[in-house]
Amino acid sequence: MLETIWFVLWGVLWTVYFVLDGFDLGLGTLMPFLAKTDDERRIIFNAQGPFWDGNEVWLLTAGGATFAAFPRTYATMFSALYTPLMLLLFALILRGIAIEFRSKEDATWWRTTWDTCMIVGSFLPALLLGVAFANIFQGLPLDADGIMHGNLLTLLNPYGLLGGLLFVLLFLVHGGLWLAIKGDEVMRPRGARAARILWLPLLLVAVVFLIATAFATDLYSNLLRWPLLWVFPILAVLGLLGSRFFMAKQSYWKAWGASAATIAGATAFGVAGLYPRLLPSRLDPAFSLTAFNSASSTLTLKIMLGVALFFVPVVLIYQFWVYRTFAQPLRLEDLERPEAY
Repeated sequence: MLETIWFVLWGVLWTVYFVLDGFDLGLGTLMPFLAKTDDERRIIFNAQGPFWDGNEVWLLTAGGATFAAFPRTYATMFSALYTPLMLLLFALILRGIAIEFRSKEDATWWRTTWDTCMIVGSFLPALLLGVAFANIFQGLPLDADGIMHGNLLTLLNPYGLLGGLLFVLLFLVHGGLWLAIKGDEVMRPRGARAARILWLPLLLVAVVFLIATAFATDLYSNLLRWPLLWVFPILAVLGLLGSRFFMAKQSYWKAWGASAATIAGATAFGVAGLYPRLLPSRLDPAFSLTAFNSASSTLTLKIMLGVALFFVPVVLIYQFWVYRTFAQPLRLEDLERPEAY
């Protein structure tokens, strides 16, 4: 029972991370297409400034939960996926440094350098996360010792790349909608327009991904076994359609909420389809790492559950306060504040 509870919590942590940090990654990737002047680029930096580090707490928590609850899975994951995880880590470090350092100097070369780091540090994590999770969904070539037979190029298969493209588009639309909420009077229309333009490619890729998933994975098996789990893909579909509906109404908070539901539903669909597996093996199902054969001791799971039940609500309350406090759209004069990025 504890193993199942931790599996669910593991999925929830990844879901919240994708929903919250997704718009940050989307905004950074969109920056060269939407921002033409230094002030416009600063608007994009400041649209995520109060939120990005709090959003990444969920990534650290998801990784920490994997380490504490499923140490064998953690060890295998960081061995089998070492290269993409290191690339992900370096990209996120570059992005964090870029946000904090960009406005420390006025020199053009300085700001251009950090703008480039911001773009790369936003696009690469979105792509890598999509590729990694798509490969987990279809199974990794793991042997009985948890050793992966392959390399980075093994992960760049058609289904893996399709998952990467899906994540990038999900985050781009999510980021465009956030800019439509938080940008100034110039950047808000650009963010809304980008979200509208990218929505159709997202819809097409999402449909192709769902079809490909039926052939490349067995994620639908659990949905057929437990029909209640269909609520997750239905939530993703309704969220995707709802986001376009609210875009047409120019209700961008609701559109962003619908986009968040799309990301949450899609992630929950994948996690529910995996259960009880955490790292499926496509060499032999018996080699798969599950919530049961890779879990920590019962005592560890109990202690960590108590910690999680206390601190996760605290973090949620804190982040709700942050989002509420900084909910107002930005203005150009806000860039003159000493604390502005």
